[in-house]
Amino acid sequence: MTEVIQIIVSILLFFIMFFGISFILNMLLRRTWFMSLIYPLIVIVIVDNMSTLEYVKNPGYAFPEAFRQIIRITPVDIIILGAGFAGTIVSAIVIKMLRRNGYQMF
Repeated sequence: MTEVIQIIVSILLFFIMFFGISFILNMLLRRTWFMSLIYPLIVIVIVDNMSTLEYVKNPGYAFPEAFRQIIRITPVDIIILGAGFAGTIVSAIVIKMLRRNGYQMF
């Protein structure tokens, strides 16, 4: 039972967190789909369990290891990360609707 509650809270947290981050970046950079485009890179950083500097210092090890880590994620992790991606998409849609209705953010 507590696992189900943790999953639900995680899904909501990722959705709201990435909605907020994406909304702020959309306002500041005025690039509506920017966060949705870089979200896969953020997922790799979350999942890979290694330093980002490792990609520069030892790319022959880092990229295959990151690919292995991505393959190992569980369906629950996919749902949680998918909720974050959905948050970035909803944020872009909200920004577009606000701009269409005359609100010019920054």
